[in-house]
Amino acid sequence: MIRRYLLYLVRWQLSTPILAPIIAWFKHSSSPFGTTADWVGSAVANLIGGLIFFWVDRFIFTTKKLDDPIWSVKDDICCVDCGASGRGYRLVKAENYDRTGDENPQYRCESCSERKARELRDKGVQVP
Repeated sequence: MIRRYLLYLVRWQLSTPILAPIIAWFKHSSSPFGTTADWVGSAVANLIGGLIFFWVDRFIFTTKKLDDPIWSVKDDICCVDCGASGRGYRLVKAENYDRTGDENPQYRCESCSERKARELRDKGVQVP
């Protein structure tokens, strides 16, 4: 995590050569590439921006809202509830429900899967 944070700060500093001359241009500096103060100010501004926006970007790009549940469908299964063979369904992930790491996934026939979905809805899981 610290390595990513440091790389993120370096990435922010890469914009300093663009920012310093633009600051110099807007303030009508005597040097077209900016003064030492322009460069230091740009570097400090980029450091502060990187320190703040690392956490903001991390929140934005890692927060997920699971709108649609994820289902797994397999052919030629034996229903865990009724023993019927054929196509099987299992809910893998939904809001308030996550079985992605399940070592022994349980597949159900269509009718048993619908019954199980009703049970999960009653428990507050967001299943369509």
